Amino acid sequence: MTICRLCGSPDLAGVVDLGATPPCELFLTADRLDEPEPTYPLHLRVCSRCWLAQLPPLITPEETFTEYAYFSSYSNSWVEHARAFVAGAGLRPDAFVVEVASNDGYLLQHVVERGVRCLGIEPSANVGRAAAAKGVPTLTEFLSPEVGARVRAEHGPADLVVANNVYAHIPDVVGFTKGLRALVADDGRVSIEVQHLLTLMELNQYDTIYHEHFQYYTVASAQRALASGGLHLVDVELLPTHGGSIRLWAQPEEAPVSARVVEVLAREKAAGLHELSGYRDFAARVAKVRRDLLRFLIDAADAGKTVVGYGAPGKGNTLLNHCGIRPDLLAYTVDRNPYKHGRFTPGSRIPIHEPERIAADRPDYVLVLPWNLREELVEQLSYVREWGGRLVFPIPSLEVVA
Repeated sequence: MTICRLCGSPDLAGVVDLGATPPCELFLTADRLDEPEPTYPLHLRVCSRCWLAQLPPLITPEETFTEYAYFSSYSNSWVEHARAFVAGAGLRPDAFVVEVASNDGYLLQHVVERGVRCLGIEPSANVGRAAAAKGVPTLTEFLSPEVGARVRAEHGPADLVVANNVYAHIPDVVGFTKGLRALVADDGRVSIEVQHLLTLMELNQYDTIYHEHFQYYTVASAQRALASGGLHLVDVELLPTHGGSIRLWAQPEEAPVSARVVEVLAREKAAGLHELSGYRDFAARVAKVRRDLLRFLIDAADAGKTVVGYGAPGKGNTLLNHCGIRPDLLAYTVDRNPYKHGRFTPGSRIPIHEPERIAADRPDYVLVLPWNLREELVEQLSYVREWGGRLVFPIPSLEVVA
């Protein structure tokens, strides 16, 4: 990477270098275990002009999202989050809603239930089929200015455009933003949810750094990114999802920003994220997370304790590969998504089983990899206490829960 993908500045400073890992969603089938895996550098940098944190575009979205292993509806809390959003969106009966990266219809199914016209734009054919089965009209495409203009011409302008957990996933941030602008009506709204770099830094959430995420936003950098495509940030909400996210509200028409935008910008500035000083000690804190987790796993193995994982999220694969964790320290992990059963995590090659395996084996410890779903998973895994098992959360710092 030589220049910033948003502003073109050559002034990029290193934040943390996590070595080289395979793409986090390329789960291996058993017949591929003897084949080599490509790995790519995972070095996060920040632009000292526009403060966009970013990775080099070493893989393309087509490599990851043409067939995708992540189905949003396997998270109960995320489906409820989407339901609450739709309920509070104030949709008129004659409204038109478009969601970009609509996945398996986790959100638009609630729009369909209200009898409101909608369309999902989803590049992954396999999850798009799951959405269609729920009655969600879905177009299999990557958003671009041209696709946005075509959808607008065929269906009319959208009153609400939703883009949840996708604004970090596209290397052409300017082109994607122009695509959003092409979709939305001149008096419409755009809602974007994306992880907040402020909480990523404050809570050591470095495992959310992976090749699918090409950039990481503060409100300041998101405001600049939106402006690059003709959208104006007008409001922001702080959300607990994914360990700490921001919901950006934008519109084509220029308007004063809300008090919440001013407040969050001030918090970012106080944390040093509008200058290089705020990024300088992050790598040292990441190294401590790694040492603490490895120390725990090695001590457990030496004591003859069994440790298995729960979940096989993308973030988990960054953690496993950066820490060098293999099946000798983590026997297996489980996941609710049947797509992953019988497969192996990329790089670390840890087998993935169905969740019922935990109750059958009664391990001493369960390492929770999707730590961002802590409240939901503590309840789901409460049965582990029946045999004295304990849950382990690696981030923001190692915690063993009785």
